[in-house]
Amino acid sequence: MSTTLAIIGGGPAGLMAAETARASGIEVDVYDAMGSVGRKFLIAGKGGLNLTHSDDFETFVARYRGRESDVRSWLNKFDATALRTFARGLGIDTFIGSSGRVFPIDLKAAPFLRGWVRRLRAQGVRFHVHHRFSDWDANGALVFDTPDGAIQRHADATLLAMGGGSWPQLGSNGAWVDVLRTRGIEVAPLQAANCGFEVDWSEPMRSRHAGAPLKRIAARLDGAGTAVAGECVISAYGLEGSLIYALSGPVRERIVADGWALLHLDLLPERSTEQLVAALARERGKRSIGEHLRRSIGLDAAKSALVFELLPRTEWINPGRVAATIKQASVRLLRPRPLAEAISSAGGVRFAALDEGLMLRAMPGVFCAGEMIDWEAPTGGYLLTASFASGKVAGAGAVNWLSQQH
Repeated sequence: MSTTLAIIGGGPAGLMAAETARASGIEVDVYDAMGSVGRKFLIAGKGGLNLTHSDDFETFVARYRGRESDVRSWLNKFDATALRTFARGLGIDTFIGSSGRVFPIDLKAAPFLRGWVRRLRAQGVRFHVHHRFSDWDANGALVFDTPDGAIQRHADATLLAMGGGSWPQLGSNGAWVDVLRTRGIEVAPLQAANCGFEVDWSEPMRSRHAGAPLKRIAARLDGAGTAVAGECVISAYGLEGSLIYALSGPVRERIVADGWALLHLDLLPERSTEQLVAALARERGKRSIGEHLRRSIGLDAAKSALVFELLPRTEWINPGRVAATIKQASVRLLRPRPLAEAISSAGGVRFAALDEGLMLRAMPGVFCAGEMIDWEAPTGGYLLTASFASGKVAGAGAVNWLSQQH
């Protein structure tokens, strides 16, 4: 009799687990709540699929703040180089961009996913869409909600790869949290990661400058040592964008501890305060203050608006105060945006609840992978790489466990 593995969730983690298990001769069924697999993967790649990053291994591992040792064990088995080789096996060549991020040559996610699913089908992996997992029944069968009603399916082992709680419209709604908690599994609360944060902007700031980018700046959380360079966007609700996402973990924790977080922005990191004061002190003639900032120091409209937002009008003509604000524009972040809007989520099944093969200690034969586990990473290819790697580890863990049962 053949040995079967049910994989719930058809994202990168679930599909990598399917690839790994099927290569060992396990019969694999992949169930997904949506009408096709990899929906979030496709959306993430809509503006250009950032598959991984070219950081050296130690720098790469350091991106998983607070979970370095755990994720390191995954990356030791499947790292960024392995992922690029895997992509090449699907006919997808990659390149390293100017930021160090790695992309497919055509920048698209769809060819990668189509080629992968086609290969998995050819290998014998069976796909079942519109199957939303709800629980286990009294006999240990998996229960799925389908267009034809609830159905039960038995498997020798189960691998859960249902994602976190971000972008629920694409299938990851976090409903599994309560299911696992009722079975005694310790799950850290799901929280928004790689998300924007709300700021109490004035009405003019919201109405006139929402959507404006803040380019070539640096940001530092109050009390932190090193500033992070990048760019972000002024939104109607506050700040968003890659620079903000990179700091979202520490910012979120500061808000929980203090009720808000103070973010210091250096709007012209290439210029010193002294240089700015000297340039701003020159006669501006009949030019407006905004025009003077643009001509004398190259400050664009969005950055000028932020300076005016933070400084009392009486200080706008004070070169020292304006320069100091440009070098340290201190913005109070009040709260993260809702989890449903976040790129990814923090929290999930705690590592203590899992063994080295990512099997639940309290539920032998049940494995977890991907964003369901309690880790987070910034954008830049780190999220995807660890998701793939966790699927590889969990798939191998399932194969090993099944081999011991039969």
